[in-house]
Amino acid sequence: MAVTSYSVAPRTADTTPYDVGLPVLRVVLGLIMLVHGTQKLFRWFDGPGTKATGMFFSKAGYPAGETMAVIAGLTETLGGLGLILGLLTPLAAAAVLGIMINAIALKWTGAVFGMTGVEFEALIAAAAVTLALTGPGRFAVDRFLPVLRDHRLIHGFLAIALGVLLAAVVLLLRD
Repeated sequence: MAVTSYSVAPRTADTTPYDVGLPVLRVVLGLIMLVHGTQKLFRWFDGPGTKATGMFFSKAGYPAGETMAVIAGLTETLGGLGLILGLLTPLAAAAVLGIMINAIALKWTGAVFGMTGVEFEALIAAAAVTLALTGPGRFAVDRFLPVLRDHRLIHGFLAIALGVLLAAVVLLLRD
């Protein structure tokens, strides 16, 4: 009995399960983040906009609340677009991970599940880590970029480290 293995960045014309599954994950996660970002930036999708989001950030102890709202909105929007397109996927995933680390830190009350839990944020963070480690799959703009054409695990680990580091820096800015 032959064992079939699948490469994240297949070198043949054959379509693998990764070629179908990874774009689904990328697009859904990217759309979620894009919507959240544009809610903060432009008040789209019944969002609060930068002023209200900035007041929330200020109450949560972040300095320059409105500036932080713009940074969060841009990070979510650009990270979401990057995931949808499969463009700079490890960095887009790192942006999403960093935002989710901050969201979990803000929301954490000791409960993982329920109304005060962080299961949604944890799932988004896990999906971002998954995409950072696996890469975008075959159908992505990254396939046309020399450095990211053949995704390497080191790209994912470096992106995750960057996302965690930047999230920690932002959390340390809080009062």
